[in-house]
Amino acid sequence: MAGEPTRSDDSTTAHDRRLHGVLGSLLNELRALDHAIYRVIAETPTAGLDKPLRKLSNAADNSQLWLAIAAGLMVFGDHKARRAALNGVGAIAVTSFLVNVVIKSLPRRARPDRDAYAVPEERRLPMPTSASFPSGHSASGFAFATTIGDYLPPMALPLRSLAAVVAYSRVHSGVHYPTDAVAGSMIGCAIGLVVTRVRRRRLEPRR
Repeated sequence: MAGEPTRSDDSTTAHDRRLHGVLGSLLNELRALDHAIYRVIAETPTAGLDKPLRKLSNAADNSQLWLAIAAGLMVFGDHKARRAALNGVGAIAVTSFLVNVVIKSLPRRARPDRDAYAVPEERRLPMPTSASFPSGHSASGFAFATTIGDYLPPMALPLRSLAAVVAYSRVHSGVHYPTDAVAGSMIGCAIGLVVTRVRRRRLEPRR
């Protein structure tokens, strides 16, 4: 009869349900792992690291840390260093807009409940009001480090290492889950690479 589903339709629907079930299961497992890692970090005593990591995380607020490094390159660097600094700041601007205005508005993930996980008071920073996913600090840090490192290879490892510590400091202080920091870092790397490639293409002489 017209309008009745065919066996092919039934098979497709069943396949879609299985796929959604598998994806849902994987997401639940990832969420459980994410929370478990957050709990382990919160419960691990690190008295010697708490204050330095809190200060470093504060220094990266509004990208102040990266802007200070860019300013140093502008003042003390050569032409290549100054160009790298400008592009690094540009990468931060693009990343901040995309992460804070666009991406954070999509999943609207709630921030961690630090009381439920007993995050030590001496680690805590003021809890931001924005969505938790992804970490803006992580994204900006890796966008800057990726861009600068592409222009100035000797600075690539130190800056990426510093960006990684900043990203971890957001989890250590309890304001982000680990996946927030990982996703932010990956987004920052991608944006840094795109900004660098676009800028270089504009500077290349046309054939």
